[in-house]
Amino acid sequence: MIGFIIAGLIIGVLARLFKPGKQNLGWIATLLLGLAGSVIGGGIASLLGTGSIFELNVLGFIVAVIAAVALVGVAESIAGRKQIRS
Repeated sequence: MIGFIIAGLIIGVLARLFKPGKQNLGWIATLLLGLAGSVIGGGIASLLGTGSIFELNVLGFIVAVIAAVALVGVAESIAGRKQIRS
């Protein structure tokens, strides 16, 4: 479980580095988006037959970072809409 949290934080940080522009996300949001990305990446890697969903492998890690980049973009667009309405 601790490894899953650490991997999620690393994936979230990498996603924020790969996403251009400034993100207004805290470290908890980064962790949660990284965890969500790692579950998505693990699920896709599992469907492709490279291991189980919670097994760390190269393909799952790459897909997890890509999914987390997309999730950071979605989170930023949602946060931007909330700021415009306020």
